[in-house]
Amino acid sequence: MTYFQRLIVNTLTFVSLSVIFPNMIYVRSIWMAVIAAFVLSILNMLVKPVLTILSLPFTLLTFGLFSFIVNAAILKMTSSFVGEMNFGFSSFGAAILMAVIMSLVNMIVSERNLDKYSEKG
Repeated sequence: MTYFQRLIVNTLTFVSLSVIFPNMIYVRSIWMAVIAAFVLSILNMLVKPVLTILSLPFTLLTFGLFSFIVNAAILKMTSSFVGEMNFGFSSFGAAILMAVIMSLVNMIVSERNLDKYSEKG
């Protein structure tokens, strides 16, 4: 999946989750969702590798489940950079739930994209 496709998927996921869970996630507008997706991609490139390496013992100890905590921390950082009034979560637990859902959505979209290009024809 290309960078712009992932940006669009994350933007649509933010907007969708703010409609499905209005008490947990707040997105002011579609443009704030685009900015949040862009900030998330920058943080995923720069900060997430460092956090992943630092949390490696916990991730191994929990059989990989601690990676959702790292993803939730990245989402909370995104919220603080974009501004809580523009893009925010009600609690860290809500950020964990959003991290799990976003991981599932990205996994499904990535697999679907791989299936499309791997067909012999």
